[in-house]
Amino acid sequence: MASTPATLIATTLAATVAVASKDYLWMLILGFIIAFVLAFSVGANDVANSFGTAVGSGVVTLRQACILASIFETVGSVLLGAKVSETIRKGLIDVNMYGNSTHLLMAGSVSAMFGSAVWQLVASFLKLPISGTHCIVGATIGFSLVAKGQEGVRWSELIKIVMSWFVSPLLSGIMSGILFFLVRAFILRKADPVPNGLRALPVFYACTIGINLFSIMYSGAPWLKSPRRWLACAHFRRRQASVC
Repeated sequence: MASTPATLIATTLAATVAVASKDYLWMLILGFIIAFVLAFSVGANDVANSFGTAVGSGVVTLRQACILASIFETVGSVLLGAKVSETIRKGLIDVNMYGNSTHLLMAGSVSAMFGSAVWQLVASFLKLPISGTHCIVGATIGFSLVAKGQEGVRWSELIKIVMSWFVSPLLSGIMSGILFFLVRAFILRKADPVPNGLRALPVFYACTIGINLFSIMYSGAPWLKSPRRWLACAHFRRRQASVC
């Protein structure tokens, strides 16, 4: 859930390289407007995928889901979107091929965002649960094929992404089945499931927080990856202050 907004912003960041001349400033402004529309379309579709079960089960209301999604989608994109953004920005296509035609890369990025936004809005109107990340991946590949042909696409990276589309649901289903089996065996089938459920809550919270923290430190933003660097800098500053 966290990676999609960062993915969308990455295409705009890739396009800013082309602003070597003020002649293309209008395209940059247009790109930010389209990025806003794209973010709106993601909110209309991807957030529904994430919060559909919670709203449907009555755990949270629709208003609460929108508020929570606005906060945590933004936080998640900042903390966990770095790798996905980097992949979309220059992992799928060979940006070095646009060294002498950066305006073409900029136009392609804007076109990719526009195409992805239109399709997601149409899908939301038709009530189709699709993926915003898949949309921007396909749109980026599409413009690269038109602009530079097959040589401009990094097929090995695309194969990895396509494989993840099949592996991720499979692993998610396996983990969900195992978790439900454990919950049913040790909580739901007990004579009084409430005490066992309350005792299990801290375990679930700890696992969730631990996984999130590990993901942030391992694959999050570069400035979050090295706590040792923070400690080293703090120690160095303290030593400097004591010497002065």
